[in-house]
Amino acid sequence: MTNADIAAAFEHVADLLEYRGDNVFRVRAYRTAARTIDSLVEPLASVRADATRRLTDLDGIGADLAGKIETLLDTGRLPMLEDLEREVPAVAFDLMRVPGLGPKKAKALVDALAIESLAALEDACREGRVRGIKGFGAKTEAAILENLAFAADPDRARLLWSEADEIATRLLEWLRGCPAARQVEAAGSLRRGRETVGDLDLLVTSDEPVAVMDRLVAWPETADVLLRGDTKTSIRGPRGVQVDLRVVPAESFGAALQYFTGSKEHNVRLRGRARDRGLSINEYGVSHLDAAGEALPAARLSGRTEEEFYAAVGLPWIPPELREGRDEILLAEGGQLPRLVTLADVRGDLHMHTTATDGEDTLTDMVRAAVDRGLAYVAITDHGQRVTMAHGLDRRRLLAQWTEIDRLNESLAAEGPPPIVVLKGIEVDILEKGGLDLPDEVLAGADWVVASLHYGQNQPRERITARIIEAIENPHVAVIGHPTGRLLNRRPAYDVDLEAVIAAAARTGTFLEINANPWRLDLDDRQAAAAKAAGVKIVISTDAHSTRGLDVMRCGILQARRAGLEAKDIANTRTLAGLKKLMKKR
Repeated sequence: MTNADIAAAFEHVADLLEYRGDNVFRVRAYRTAARTIDSLVEPLASVRADATRRLTDLDGIGADLAGKIETLLDTGRLPMLEDLEREVPAVAFDLMRVPGLGPKKAKALVDALAIESLAALEDACREGRVRGIKGFGAKTEAAILENLAFAADPDRARLLWSEADEIATRLLEWLRGCPAARQVEAAGSLRRGRETVGDLDLLVTSDEPVAVMDRLVAWPETADVLLRGDTKTSIRGPRGVQVDLRVVPAESFGAALQYFTGSKEHNVRLRGRARDRGLSINEYGVSHLDAAGEALPAARLSGRTEEEFYAAVGLPWIPPELREGRDEILLAEGGQLPRLVTLADVRGDLHMHTTATDGEDTLTDMVRAAVDRGLAYVAITDHGQRVTMAHGLDRRRLLAQWTEIDRLNESLAAEGPPPIVVLKGIEVDILEKGGLDLPDEVLAGADWVVASLHYGQNQPRERITARIIEAIENPHVAVIGHPTGRLLNRRPAYDVDLEAVIAAAARTGTFLEINANPWRLDLDDRQAAAAKAAGVKIVISTDAHSTRGLDVMRCGILQARRAGLEAKDIANTRTLAGLKKLMKKR
C-alpha cells in the first residue's frame, strides 16, 4: 500500500470513530497519524525495511498505530476499519463527502431524518427539513444544497497528482527492472501535470512484449488484471487506479508518447496543422498524404522521438505541461514558447509553519531542513490569533518568535556569510468583518506578511472579494495566500471575483500565491496565467507544516509550468535582495 493509501485508511478510521462518538483524543490520534503519513515522502515500506529505524520514530506513531501500519503493508486490509464500516450506515460515507458535513453532522442527518442517499438529502434541503435539526439552520441547509453537486462530481474520484505520481514512480521502477523493457515512460495527464489524474498510461519499447506484460501482472501491487493482450495490458492498481501499459515499436516511441500524453484538444489542433501541410499524424508517426487524403505509411517521416515528431510539422518540441489546446501551438510557431520555471530556480520558501502554531516541527528544524534543500531564505509564517484552533499567535507570542528569529539569524551569521536568512513573517487572517487579525503597528515590524482567508467562506461574492481587496491594499501585506480557498476533492473554491482581485494586486504590487500543497494548488493554472498577463508576480510556497512538507514545492512548480510561468514571473526565484527590491515597488 502507498503512504496515501494508509493515510486515507487512518483518516477513514478517524471519521468513523467520530461518527460513532468515540473519545476525541483517539480520533485526533488517527488524524495526526494520517497527516504525518500523507506528508512523508519516503515510502513507509522503506522505513519498515530499514533495520536501523522504527515506524514509531515517526511523529504521532505509537506502537499500536505502527502495528496497524504493518498490517496494512502486509495484507492491504485493516480489520478494525472493516468492523467500523459494518457499524456505520453506508449513506454516512456519501454524506461525509459533502463539503461542510463532518461525521457529527452526517450522523445528525441520518438520525433525525433517516437520510438514505444524497438524493434524499437534496430533497430534505429543498423541503426545508434540514434547517429544523439542532445545530443546522437555514444557512447550513443552503450551503449543503450548494455543495451537493460538488460531492457528486465524478472528477472527485480522481487521484491527486502527487498520489498518482507516487504510484507511477514505484511502478516505473518495477518495470525498468525487467531486462526486456527498454524505454519506459509515463504519459497521459500525469505527464502533463494535471492537478488530478484519472488513470495511468505507460509506454514501453521492447522486442519481448510478453515478458513486459508478465512483469506488469507480477507487480506486487496489481489488484486485478482487466485486460491482457499482445501489445496492451490493463490492471487495477493501488487506490483502484487503472493502469494501461502499451508496448510500442522503438521507431514509433516518440509519436506514441506524444499521442498518449495528449491532451485531446492539443492533438486535435496538431492533426489539423499536419493536414494543412499534406501530412497525417497518429501514434505511429508522421506520414505524407496521397492525393485522396490517405496516409502513406511507406513515406513515414518521423516518430522515434517527440522532438522529431514536432519538427516534422514545423514546430519545436512543446513541454507536456503546456499541451492543453490553448495557445501553445501559436506560441511554438512564433518561437515564443516560455522557458518554464524549474525547481532549481527557486531560492526561497515564503510560507511555512512551526510548533508555535499548528506545525509539527520547531523553528530550528524547519530552517535546518530548508538549508538541506539549498534554499537561501525562508519566511516563518505561523498563523495569527484569529485561527484559534491552530493556537494562533497574538502580539506577545509573535514578537517573542521574532526575537527568536533575530537571535537565530545572528547565530547563522556569526562566522561569516550565513547559509540562509530567516525572515520574520506571519500569516494573518482576513477577518469576516474586514481588516486583519493583527494591528498594523505589529505588522510594520514584519519582513513578510501573508494574508489568507480561512473563515466566512460562505459569504456572498461581493463581500469575500471586498475583504481580499482590502487586504491587498494594506501596505504591510506582501502576498495573498491560497487566494480561492479550494481543497481538491474536498472543498470547492469560495465565490470570489478573481478578476477584480488580480486587478487590485496589479495596481498595488501585491503578490499572489500558488500554494504548492497538493490538496490546494491554488491559484490554478488558468488563474496564474491570468495573473501573469496582468503583470502580477507570483510566489510559489509550500505552506509546509513539517520539514517533510517542504518537498511539495515541486507540485507548485508543476502548476506554474502549466500556467506558462517563467522564473522571471516568480518572486521567490530572485535573490533576497531582488525580492526586497520587488517589494519596494508596492
